[in-house]
Amino acid sequence: MLNDVRIQQTVDQLPRLTIAVVGDFFLDKYLDLDARLTEKSVETGLDAYQVTRVRTSPGAGGTVANNLAALGVGRIVALTVIGEDGEGFELKRALVARGVDVTHVIEAAGRCTPTYTKPMLGDGCGPARELNRLDIKNRTPTPATLVGEMTRRLDQVVADSDAVIVADQVSEPDCGVVTLAVRERLAELAERHAKKPIVADSRERIGLFRKMITKPNQSECLGAVAARSDATDRAAVEAAAQELARRTGRPVYCTLGRDGILFTTGQASIRVPAFPVTGPIDVVGAGDSTTAGIVCGLCTGLDPIDAATLGNLIASITIRQLGTTGTASPEQILSRWRERSRD
Repeated sequence: MLNDVRIQQTVDQLPRLTIAVVGDFFLDKYLDLDARLTEKSVETGLDAYQVTRVRTSPGAGGTVANNLAALGVGRIVALTVIGEDGEGFELKRALVARGVDVTHVIEAAGRCTPTYTKPMLGDGCGPARELNRLDIKNRTPTPATLVGEMTRRLDQVVADSDAVIVADQVSEPDCGVVTLAVRERLAELAERHAKKPIVADSRERIGLFRKMITKPNQSECLGAVAARSDATDRAAVEAAAQELARRTGRPVYCTLGRDGILFTTGQASIRVPAFPVTGPIDVVGAGDSTTAGIVCGLCTGLDPIDAATLGNLIASITIRQLGTTGTASPEQILSRWRERSRD
């Protein structure tokens, strides 16, 4: 069971780890708008919002990398494809600033760097609210040459890492980094390195992964087994998670929001409670911070349930950070662990 000594030991081991993040990396671009400065466009008569600050951060797989960096993981390796464009320049610079190894970030002409532009409108009297997001994505299949380069590099990246996190975040089939061929190669490598934590997170296709740990949310879990049920139906979610574990041949960590995590091996299931949080929250990126915590726990020798507890602990920190994709430092983890008895 996780205790004060074990969690300190876990934090102390993180600088010795090498963790790879494979898959889709986005640029998150926040535009801070001040409503008090809004002007009327002479040409259209529409409101012209005034940008007072631009903030950029790695998103999607980059959010996982952000969390690993904040946790103090010694070496973080990114394997992805981005465009030869301004967004790609900003994304790569942001990764380097966080200490991420970008040796395997492939820059490709003819592909755009996936970007979420998030206008945040505030008036100085409270938290800013997010306006309609502007998305840049690739909507054509990833060229075979890039897929071949990804699969070629996977062997080295997996072999050189203590763990691998797979981020499949592009909804359009085979238009992102984690194509069918990449998934098949990952399954082969996961079987070859069966004792190494290889964890997949996928927005649309979690049911297509094999031989590796999967980390869906409850809706993704139900969708993976074509179950027609309400995501609040806990019995249906548990049945879906068990079926997914049987199909993948590996355990499943199904996140349940405020209800924590359901861990299942396909036969037995255990619900790992969340850490209560009061006040306003921002759940953007919470799943990625949970993934980072689970993988760090598994790499440092925690059992699967304690690893899930660590994931929940970290998520309880990151969701308190409003208007941004939160991260947690080792100091915050230890402090939050100490205050858990007051929840």
